[in-house]
Amino acid sequence: MSDIILKVDQLKKQYGDRTVVKGISFEVKKGEIFGILGPNGAGKTTTLEMIEAMRPIDGGTVLLNGIDVAKEPQKIRYIIGVQPQAPAFQDKTKLTELLEMFAAAYGEKVHPRKFLKEMNLEEKASSFVESLSGGQKQRFSIAAALVHNPKVFFMDEPTTGLDPQARRNLWDLVQDIKKRGITVIMTTHYMEEAELLCDRVAIMDEGEIKVIDTPKNLVKQLLGRGFTKKQIVEQANLEDVFIDLTGKHLRD
Repeated sequence: MSDIILKVDQLKKQYGDRTVVKGISFEVKKGEIFGILGPNGAGKTTTLEMIEAMRPIDGGTVLLNGIDVAKEPQKIRYIIGVQPQAPAFQDKTKLTELLEMFAAAYGEKVHPRKFLKEMNLEEKASSFVESLSGGQKQRFSIAAALVHNPKVFFMDEPTTGLDPQARRNLWDLVQDIKKRGITVIMTTHYMEEAELLCDRVAIMDEGEIKVIDTPKNLVKQLLGRGFTKKQIVEQANLEDVFIDLTGKHLRD
């Protein structure tokens, strides 16, 4: 059990007489990228927010790094990093100043330009957040979430609305975060993103987890049940054409 950093047991969330998370249970291993997939309204974001101590837990337990989330939410906030769907930051403040503020909130000191360089944002060090592009804001929100070196990093649909270059760059950043030994728990609507990044995925629907396994095993199981589809083998797709014609470099 020492390799388990997150243990969710019979987790529930209710709004009135409607149960939106229906007693789900799963575990996440240290250092893995774990994806939670599902259609809109499946309960993915609500699940993340309960684990992050941002939303009350109505039933069940969540242990994160051995800490009971419901009983000690303040301790949880010091060991996690969170990149929300729509990050918001103080206006008219330089990126370097914002990173120093976030670090100070955790009692840490950082080298903001080093953080920004890792996120391909060094040239924007003296810029304000409101002047950044969508991809730049996403990368800066990652930098801000990592200033205290969290044990677990949560990402809620991190590449929604990004262009192909920015999306692929963010994939590289996620893999770099894993290499640091940080556990990543993410939601996404992009199946190719989950297949590329995630060691394991949980597929949710209507507040329940339908299955948990590696992407490769889930595909094998589907084929083993006799699933077939028209086979069209292509060496490239339209996104590859787009990247080839416009380049892999970021257009921030």
